Amino acid sequence: MTAMTLYQASIPPMRRSLANLAAFFAKSADHFAAQGVPESDWLGASLAPDMFTLTRQIQLACDAAKFAAARLSASSAPVMEDVETSVAELSDRIARTIAYLDDVAPSAIDGREDAEIEVNFPNASIYFTGSSYLRDFGMPNLFFHVTTAYAIMRHKGAPIGKMDFLGPIEFVPHDAVPA
Repeated sequence: MTAMTLYQASIPPMRRSLANLAAFFAKSADHFAAQGVPESDWLGASLAPDMFTLTRQIQLACDAAKFAAARLSASSAPVMEDVETSVAELSDRIARTIAYLDDVAPSAIDGREDAEIEVNFPNASIYFTGSSYLRDFGMPNLFFHVTTAYAIMRHKGAPIGKMDFLGPIEFVPHDAVPA
């Protein structure tokens, strides 16, 4: 079995998750436009009164990915103001976040498995190693916001399903799997 590097465990799955988000967001946007549903009606939707809206979930999914990449690579994340109000603006934010992930070099992350990662909150800071940050906070945080965005779109009637969430899957022929 080949060991997976910290870069391989972080950037490709984060990029994939955002690419899948972009695809099912576009599919949902097309559906709602064809139905004549104003963007504000579904972009402003949430699953519960005390939950963030779809717009905010997409912003936070992008933030989760860019901040994870920045923390793991000991660099600064690009600034993205939370000003999006349309499908086009949110789609652009996802694309800019993917472009940022594409610019992160494997050498900037690999070898930082034991590096100290600090995450600051308004009332506290928490500390991780690179590996524990990715496993316990970075990836779950991204997946939470992408999943919640998916659930809001689905709840509002978008014709999306599990395969849209999962996206293209790389299947390996049975005879290519080592015994």
